[in-house]
Amino acid sequence: MGTDAAPQAEVEGAIQAARERLAEVLLVGPQEMLKRELGRHHEARSLRIEIVHASEAVTMEDAAAKAFRRKRDSSMRVAARLVRDGEADGLISAGNTGAVMATAKIVLGTLEGVDRPALAAVFPTSKRKASVLLDVGANVDCKPHHLQQFAVMGEIYYRVIFGIHRPKVGLLSIGSEDHKGNELTREALGLLKHLPVHFVGNVEGRDLYNGSVDVIVCDGFIGNVALKISEGLVEAVSSLLKEALSSTLSSKVGYVLSRKAFRDFKRRVDYSEYGGAPLLGVKGVCLICHGASNSNAIKNAIRVAAEFAEGRINEKIERELAIRSLSQN
Repeated sequence: MGTDAAPQAEVEGAIQAARERLAEVLLVGPQEMLKRELGRHHEARSLRIEIVHASEAVTMEDAAAKAFRRKRDSSMRVAARLVRDGEADGLISAGNTGAVMATAKIVLGTLEGVDRPALAAVFPTSKRKASVLLDVGANVDCKPHHLQQFAVMGEIYYRVIFGIHRPKVGLLSIGSEDHKGNELTREALGLLKHLPVHFVGNVEGRDLYNGSVDVIVCDGFIGNVALKISEGLVEAVSSLLKEALSSTLSSKVGYVLSRKAFRDFKRRVDYSEYGGAPLLGVKGVCLICHGASNSNAIKNAIRVAAEFAEGRINEKIERELAIRSLSQN
């Protein structure tokens, strides 16, 4: 019930995912509304999709804490309980981000060794591979050991989801030199150097897109600003490119080729190809999608959630954090 066009995008995405056998889907929300939406798609009857009734929905206007306390039968909270009770492997929501995070932390709880869960966002790079930035908004104020935990969680997530044996991990700062940055980054740098990961040191904002590093760690304030600037830049560049194509191309062949290049560009920077941002560090799987998510984004979020669960990422995070804790004692 979270997207701007709910529940149409969620239902269509679930149908696409079930058709491709990515997962069995539980649609959580008002039963009659979901039945009507599913009824518009004849193939839905033969797919592995079930409806779980929830009488309430959290809106974008709801304050996270109040929504959790007052809307006990919200689709968000019912879905979280399904994960907590082992009836589902993951929770996917395109709704109120703060409410999703609060619900996941309270209902699901955090993994052993994790002080604060972190949101991980996927970005395209010039080397035709993805980079992951975390945290992008779950924790505005962080301490050095939080960034240390983010690095461990992000490195494991990248390994499992993207299949890279030894991803490069960097710490976002204002320069590559060790002395650059603020007090938080300078202290975190020393902690990250002792992690059993391929840590390359400080990296700068441009490294998010050049593919020189796979996982970039920062506090949630900086990460969210970077995420929102990136979303705005993609929209602006896409609009400018489309305008330039329409006004300058006279050759039909040139127009077709340029349109093809533009579609390729749009596909590479389209957030819907990556599904959503996982909330790393909570028990169970939790993916938070953009409110403007279309059916493709929902389908890919279901794919990523299934890969997350099948890859047993949470078990690996707990194990590696436990190993790090023992080595420090």
